[in-house]
Amino acid sequence: MTARAYSGFVLPLSLALSLSLALSLSGCTGDGGQPAPGSTGSPANGVPGTSAPGPGRPETGSSGATGSSGTSAPAASSAAPAPPRAPEVRSRIEGLQIPWSTVFLPDGTAVISERDSALLRSVRDGKVSTIGAVPGVVPGGEGGLLGLALSPGFASDRYLYAYFTAADDNRIARMRLEGSGAAGGAGFRLGEPEVIFSGISKASTHNGGRIRFGPDGFLYVGTGDSQRREQPQDRNALGGKILRLTKDGAPAPGNPFPNNPVYSFGHRNVQGLAWDGQGRLWASEFGPDVNDELNLIQPGGNYGWPEVTGAPHRDGFIDAKVVWPSTADSSPSGLEIVGSTAYLGALRGQRLWAIPLDGENAANPVGYFTRQFGRIRNVSVAPNGDLWVLSNNQSPDFALILRIPR
Repeated sequence: MTARAYSGFVLPLSLALSLSLALSLSGCTGDGGQPAPGSTGSPANGVPGTSAPGPGRPETGSSGATGSSGTSAPAASSAAPAPPRAPEVRSRIEGLQIPWSTVFLPDGTAVISERDSALLRSVRDGKVSTIGAVPGVVPGGEGGLLGLALSPGFASDRYLYAYFTAADDNRIARMRLEGSGAAGGAGFRLGEPEVIFSGISKASTHNGGRIRFGPDGFLYVGTGDSQRREQPQDRNALGGKILRLTKDGAPAPGNPFPNNPVYSFGHRNVQGLAWDGQGRLWASEFGPDVNDELNLIQPGGNYGWPEVTGAPHRDGFIDAKVVWPSTADSSPSGLEIVGSTAYLGALRGQRLWAIPLDGENAANPVGYFTRQFGRIRNVSVAPNGDLWVLSNNQSPDFALILRIPR
């Protein structure tokens, strides 16, 4: 099959180098950067900060982050959902290096991507094994082997999808994963990658990378602006978007723009995608040095970057449902929804955020495990209901297995 390639505008080399240097000096490693013009720098509703809790205690609203009841006017609900109960640590799986994404096979085996090594690792009964390296990955900065997604028809087609940084772009490939985890990594056979979608611009930062199949059976893709600020508002560019594709990489039928993979636009760096019980898509997104976001995604919606961030109530743009005014408290990556709670991993914030959801609204976030387990890259729910949390930059890194109180 021929991969579908889309190419965006590329900055002149001198300008790109200057921009990259400026971002590096400002500490932009997926954690911060320069504020957008028109950004508000304030949450939808002000909440006074509180001191960080001790071990095992929740941290409520300490970042000033708040939930918004809608895009037109924020409001605090008198019937707001009760804060979620604290997850409990069940176990810890050591021996990983910059783990980025987790999927679970039908037999319960976890498959984890490692960004810099380009390895796929398997975890079965607490033991970590190596399946193999994904060919064509060119790691660098925030790029490398990133998101994984399991085909909805995996039982018959055996397809594992991967989003990764290659020599010239970010792309999506699928590979057959034969065998089982009963014998560890040696029990698997990884087929040759078949590139189904390419041309997503790359950079040292803002590569996006989260992919997930939705309830409708289509593949959703979170991309970053790759330091090209003209791309997010350009519906014909791939940077700063959520894409919606068929399993073969074509624009999905019913997309808001004809013959176009774009599902929503005006994003900066989307690294979390999850659906609630009513099939609504939520996405987490890095702000610059202000206004990290949790967004409720509407088909064809414009989420503002780089014109605005957060929830400024500007015509033509959709407000975030939750805004963290300081990226030091969040820098959100992976996202999972269990019941009526969204769980979000924070990189700079080094905590697990739990956000109660109430229909299309979100209540105030509650933080757990603040600075106890390093930078939280991803959150995934296992078939048995446990929450798998991936920690980065701990040398070595690990997966934390949490039990969610019922």
